[in-house]
Amino acid sequence: QVQLVESGGGLVQPGGSLKLSCAASGNIFRLGPMGWYRQAPGKQRELVAATTTDGSTNYADSVKGRFTISRDNAKKMVYLQMDSLKPEDTAVYYCNAPRVLTLSGSRPLEVWGQGTLVTVSS
Repeated sequence: QVQLVESGGGLVQPGGSLKLSCAASGNIFRLGPMGWYRQAPGKQRELVAATTTDGSTNYADSVKGRFTISRDNAKKMVYLQMDSLKPEDTAVYYCNAPRVLTLSGSRPLEVWGQGTLVTVSS
């Protein structure tokens, strides 16, 4: 009914940059807040960055000043610009929409993407 598809992951050297994209599609009336999470091997999934519909943002302390979340409501896209990458940023990154309103008028849905792998290594 509603899908999120991430792209842009890959292998990058320490200090490098990557930009992740998340495309939303389906029976969407309003996306609502959006977020990027990540999960490293053997660790719990954690919130990296989030943005509200009006563009307010918040970040995990570990990525403040290095990552930037943005969104294009008209295109139903969310982005994560990642700069000054460190090996500890290595993880699968997931796009999340916790309260999607659909055109069918059903209750809000929480939707996750399938994830994209980011590897920071020399």
